[in-house]
Amino acid sequence: MVALYLLQTATGVFMGAHRRIVIVAIVGALVISTSAPLVRLAEVSPATSALFRCAYAVPPMLALAWLERRRHGPLPRRAVLLAWAAGLSFAFDLLFWHHAIAYVGAGLATVLGNLQVFLVAFAAWAVFGERPSGRLMAATPVVFGGVVLISGVFDGAAYGDDPVMGVLAGVATSVSYAAFLLLMKGGSDRAAGPLAHATVVATVAIAALSPFFGGADLAPSWPAHGWLLLLALGPQVLGWSLITFTLPRQPAALTALLLLVQPLTTVALSAVALGERPSPWQLAGCAVIVLGVLWGSRRTAQPAAEADGEQDAQVPNTSTV
Repeated sequence: MVALYLLQTATGVFMGAHRRIVIVAIVGALVISTSAPLVRLAEVSPATSALFRCAYAVPPMLALAWLERRRHGPLPRRAVLLAWAAGLSFAFDLLFWHHAIAYVGAGLATVLGNLQVFLVAFAAWAVFGERPSGRLMAATPVVFGGVVLISGVFDGAAYGDDPVMGVLAGVATSVSYAAFLLLMKGGSDRAAGPLAHATVVATVAIAALSPFFGGADLAPSWPAHGWLLLLALGPQVLGWSLITFTLPRQPAALTALLLLVQPLTTVALSAVALGERPSPWQLAGCAVIVLGVLWGSRRTAQPAAEADGEQDAQVPNTSTV
């Protein structure tokens, strides 16, 4: 607790509220970037890794939620219901994404899953009134051109067991991922409680849906258990706790953009740790997606003071890391 207080004090002195939230989001994205490599290292079926990723995360998430409840009281009913809906979306997100990893590898599957940047931006326009820029609209067809390159339709040397199915599963992942982010953003400004509710619901939903996604092994052998436990405690508990903390404290499209740290890092980790070697055309597709999103998400230049004021208005001054 003393170390956390000193960290909060230091960050409060040296950076504004908005910069603190951005750093927390980036750290969370870096942690969850290890998800896909850990899934591959576990060497279990997609439904098995999705199930145990959530199941192993339930006890620590419930403990964190209990501590949060003692400090702030129970969650409002609306926040609980939105967290349950988010949990169902997260179940589909994991089931589709873990299949995409099996089809096209950890790195490319993670890039495909992060098409949510566009889906979140346009959905946030409809739901929260956060209008996307003209750049983002213009970049949309360019980014989906990158998806075509990753699919290997025009590439005889495409990496993955089934790149086309990988792309379809990746797009389905992005739709589910976008719904999860928007539902979590629209709920409560707390982190542990909503994420605990979502994780419990996701665990139950994955167990119920697993027969339709190839089935889950309820007793994976060692060392699979070790990799799955690390997947749960790292990306699921720590990584998503940090991301959930930032969601209500900044625009949804900005969170989605910062999460691009995840696919870039995952591609690098997968190349080093797993020996994944996407073809030149697939790597070009990754570059098109990332550069298209970065360019499309840039805001029109405005005076620094005005920009800082706008960002600070979007982030509560009382937020702490």
